[in-house]
Amino acid sequence: MFPRILPMTRALLIANCAIYLLQWVLSPAITGPFELWPINLTGLQSPYPNFMPWQLLTAGFMHDPTSLWHLAFNMLALWMFGSPLEAVWGERRFLTYFLVCIVGGNLCQLVVSTWMLSEYHVTGSTIGASGGVYGLLLGFGMLFPNQRMIIFPFPMEIRARTLVIIYGVLAVFYAVTGTQAGVAHLAHLGGMIFGYLLIRYWRGQPPFGKRRPPPPRMRIVK
Repeated sequence: MFPRILPMTRALLIANCAIYLLQWVLSPAITGPFELWPINLTGLQSPYPNFMPWQLLTAGFMHDPTSLWHLAFNMLALWMFGSPLEAVWGERRFLTYFLVCIVGGNLCQLVVSTWMLSEYHVTGSTIGASGGVYGLLLGFGMLFPNQRMIIFPFPMEIRARTLVIIYGVLAVFYAVTGTQAGVAHLAHLGGMIFGYLLIRYWRGQPPFGKRRPPPPRMRIVK
């Protein structure tokens, strides 16, 4: 059975698709300042836009207009994992979680791209909702760890918790090795990290709350 699309998930799907269409209509000179650009610490003149704080959020709603698969994959994941989380958390908390994962993922990517610009004078923009999507995957795995599903490219049922571990390990591997150039793996990993921390904050778990001591054990004497 396919999950029912709840209101906030539907609104996010519509927003991403509408902005994707706008990217087709508008020129790069207009859309460029809303992509995520590195901080220029070199002092060199650059033909590219400079980093602005709003890019941490706006870049998460933009996708490569030359690749429909980029949008399709992220929207499929948003549809699959978004509604179940929205049903548990409600619209406001779900939206907060998604936006925090986007901003957190882009913050991690910003650090790396700024370092690349400073050390090697390599620059480029980052776009995509993958940080939020990976955060949703992490949240789904934490709330429904034993939920079984079939996800490409795995040809068998797999538990949500196992799926999260696999994608998390792959994100770390690709980020460390630098393989799959052109993919913001640090944004993926950052989305998962910030999502994990936010859930623990909501639960009052360390490092945001004190761990409660276990209840005293009862001793029964016969």
